[in-house]
Amino acid sequence: MNRKMLTLAALAAMSTVASAQSSVTLFGVVDAAVRSVKNGSAGSQTQLASGDNMTSRWGLRGVEDLGGGLRASFHLESQFAVDTGTADPAKFFGRRSTVSLSGGFGEVRLGRDYTPTFMNGLGDEFGIVGIGSRGIFLYGAGSNLGSVASTVLRADNAISYLLPAMGGVYGQIQVAPSEGIAGNRYTGGGLGYKNSAMDVGVAYGVTDVGTPSDFKHYNVKFNYMFGFATLHTLYDVKTWGGRKTQDISIGASVPVATGTIRVGYTRANRSGGPVGSGYADGDDSSRLAIGYVHDLSKRTALYTTYSRISNDGAARSSVLGTPPAGMLGGENSSGFEVGLRHTF
Repeated sequence: MNRKMLTLAALAAMSTVASAQSSVTLFGVVDAAVRSVKNGSAGSQTQLASGDNMTSRWGLRGVEDLGGGLRASFHLESQFAVDTGTADPAKFFGRRSTVSLSGGFGEVRLGRDYTPTFMNGLGDEFGIVGIGSRGIFLYGAGSNLGSVASTVLRADNAISYLLPAMGGVYGQIQVAPSEGIAGNRYTGGGLGYKNSAMDVGVAYGVTDVGTPSDFKHYNVKFNYMFGFATLHTLYDVKTWGGRKTQDISIGASVPVATGTIRVGYTRANRSGGPVGSGYADGDDSSRLAIGYVHDLSKRTALYTTYSRISNDGAARSSVLGTPPAGMLGGENSSGFEVGLRHTF
C-alpha cells in the first residue's frame, strides 16, 4: 500500500514539473458595433459590424521549455464576424498559424504570419481597425494597387528570423516562396528601436507579381509617449508599375481617468494609374477621425468613433473601406459608431 502511494506521489510530482515546462492558452476578442455610414450619392447604411475596436478572433498559443534556454512554441489564430457568426471561409487560421524555435540566438518562425512591412505599420491610434483607422487606406481594398500581391498584411509559407532582445533593438527578416501562386512570393525585413518612451522603425518588402514589375512596399514609423499623450506617425509608400501611393499619418492617444481619447489624420497621395481608376494623379484622399474608448474593466470597453474621408478625385475611399456603387468622384464619406469589446 505504501509502495503504491509513493508511486502515485512520484507520478504526480513528475506531472507537475511537466506542466510547469509547457502551457497552452486560449485567447480571443469579441467585438461588435452599431454604425451608420453615409457615402456621398450612394446613400446611407446602418449596420451591425464586427471588430471595430479590436478584430474579433480566437486562438490558441503554447510554449514548451526544452531546457538549455531553448523554447518551442506555436500560435494559431482565427478571425470571425460577431454580427453573423461566420468565420473566414478561405483560411481557418488565416490570421496566423506558426510554429517557432527560440533561444539566445533569437527566433525562427515558420508558417502564415504578418509581414515585416505590416508589423512596422502597427501602432495606429485606432488599432488599425474600425471606421477611424488609417488601416482603411493602408490595408483596405485596393491597397495592393490593383496587382495580385497578397502580402500587404500577411504571407503564406513564411520563413522568418527575429532578433533576440538587444537593449531595445528589434528586427526581422522574412522570405516566403510562391509555391506556384502568383502574388505570394515575398522578401522583406524590418529594423527598429523601442524604449519606454519611443518606438522608431523602418521596413521594406518586395512581392513578385509577374508583370509589369514587382510590388514594393516600405514604411517608416515614429511613435513617442509624452507625459500626457502618445504621438503616432507613419510614412508608408507602395509602388507597382507606374502606380504609387504615399500615405502620411499622424495621430494621438490621450489617456483620461476612465479611458482613452483618440484622434488621427491621414493624407493619401496617389499617382500613375489610368483616369477613373482611383490611382490616377489627383485621386487623393484624406481621413480625419476622433474617438473615445471607455474602460469598464481590464477586459471590457465601450467605444465610439466619428470619421470622415474626403476624396479629391475618383471615389477611391470610404469609411467602409470600399467605394460603394454610385459614389461619385470627389464625393465624401462619413460614419459614426458605438461598440462593445470584450477580451478573454
